[in-house]
Amino acid sequence: MSRSTIVALAFAAGAGIVALTPVLSTIAQRAVGTGPQSKIAISPKPSAPEPISGLLSMSDEQIKLAQIDLVEVGPAAIARRLVVPGSVVPDANLIAHVSVKLSGTVAELRKNIGEDVAKDEVIAVLESREVADAKSEYLAAKLTNDLQQDLSTRDKTLWDSRVGTEQQYLRSRNAAAQTEMRVKIARQKLLALGLGEKEITAVPGAPEASLRRQDVRSPISGRVAERKVELGTAVGRDSLETELFVVVDLSRVWVELSVASSDLQLIKEGQSVKISARGLAETTIGKIIFVSPLVDKDTRTARVVAEISNPDQTWRPGSFVTAGIMLNERTVAVAVPATAIQKLDGQPIVFVRTKDGFEKRNVVVGESEDQAIEIVSGVTPGETIATTNTFSLKAELSKLRDED
Repeated sequence: MSRSTIVALAFAAGAGIVALTPVLSTIAQRAVGTGPQSKIAISPKPSAPEPISGLLSMSDEQIKLAQIDLVEVGPAAIARRLVVPGSVVPDANLIAHVSVKLSGTVAELRKNIGEDVAKDEVIAVLESREVADAKSEYLAAKLTNDLQQDLSTRDKTLWDSRVGTEQQYLRSRNAAAQTEMRVKIARQKLLALGLGEKEITAVPGAPEASLRRQDVRSPISGRVAERKVELGTAVGRDSLETELFVVVDLSRVWVELSVASSDLQLIKEGQSVKISARGLAETTIGKIIFVSPLVDKDTRTARVVAEISNPDQTWRPGSFVTAGIMLNERTVAVAVPATAIQKLDGQPIVFVRTKDGFEKRNVVVGESEDQAIEIVSGVTPGETIATTNTFSLKAELSKLRDED
C-alpha cells in the first residue's frame, strides 16, 4: 500500500468518527430523558415504606375460628393485695384423736385408713374386764335402787294412811336416797370410761356377752387419717397405746401465712384473702381469723391464719400456696382482663374490635390485680376488645410489618 493510500484511509476513518458523534449524543439524551424527542419514562426514586396502620382485617367467622373472645370494657373494681407465702394445714377444731379411757384388747376394727366416717359411728370394738366390772356395778346398783324405791313408795303410802309408822317411812326414804346415789356414781364411772348416755341406757337390756364389749365411736365426721392399732392390740393405761385413730374433717381448712413484721399493721382479722397454688387452676376466697401478736426473732415474720372452705377437698394439708390479702379496693373507669394486654416494641397494646376486624391500640396501664388491669388511656368505656388468643393477633401484626 502506498503512502498516499494510507493517508486517504486515515482521513476517511476520522471523518466517520466525527459523523457518529451527533448520533451518540442524541441517544444519550434520549436515555436520560432530555432529548427533544425523548419517549423513555424515568421512574421516581422509591420512598421509605409507610408505618403500619395497626388494622387487621378479620371477619366474624375468622374470629370465631381463631377462638378469640370479645369483651366490652367498662368500670371494674381493682383490689390492692399484699402477696405472702403460706401452707395449708387442717383446721385444729376439726381434728379428733380417738382414744380409749380403759384397759382392754382390740376385738374389731371397722374402719381403715382413708375411709370416711360419720359422727358417732362405731369404728372399733374393745373387750375389757374393766368395762365389764363397771357395767356390772351399774346394773347391781340400779336393781337395788329400783327395789328400794318401790319400798319407799309403799312405806309412804302406809304412812299417809296412818297404817305404817313414821320411823319406818323415814328409814325407807333414807335408804332409797342412798341407793339412788350409788346408781349415779356407777353411771359416772361408765361415762368416765367413754360410754355415751344412749349406751348406758341400753345396758340393762343388753345381752350378757356384751357386758365386756365397748364400742369406740368417732366424735366427728371426717376421714381416717391415721390408724395406730391392729386386731388384738392391748390398749389402755400402764404405758399401753391409748390412741386408736386420728380422724380429720377437711371440709374446712386453715392456711398459715408468714407476714413480715413491717406489714403487720396492714393486716386485721376479718380481711379477705385470695388463695392460689402453682399447678392448680382453681382459686378460693377465705378470711383471716388470727393474727399472732408475736414476731419470730429469727425470721422477723408473724403467723397469720386464714380459714377457707374446702368441700371438694381440693386444698390438701401440706400444700404450699400463695395468698393475696386484700388491703383496699377501688373502682376504675376502664379495666380489661390481663389476657387482653400484649406488648409490641415494649409498648402495651390491646386490639379493639372494628367493623372490619381489629385495630391495634396503644394503652397506658395503671394498677392491676391477678386478672384485671386498669387502663388509664387508650380505650374508652363501651369499646369491645379481644381478650383471648391476642398473641395470634400480635403475631399477625408483626408479620405484616415484616412484609412491608
